[in-house]
Amino acid sequence: MEDNNLGGSGFSTNAKSFLIKCKRVWSTLKKPSRKEFEMVAKISAIGIVILGLFGFLISIVIKMIAG
Repeated sequence: MEDNNLGGSGFSTNAKSFLIKCKRVWSTLKKPSRKEFEMVAKISAIGIVILGLFGFLISIVIKMIAG
């Protein structure tokens, strides 16, 4: 059978490795500038509006077809 490393040292080694990787990622993160944040917010808002319009148009088409 295959060893799943769920016991003792295997789990602690995996957990420690995961925490080290998390720490490395966390140290490379930076707070976005106001300009970057506004750009991401605008792009996200545009995407939400486009998806909403598609959904609305699809619902109108289905209502027209259904009668």
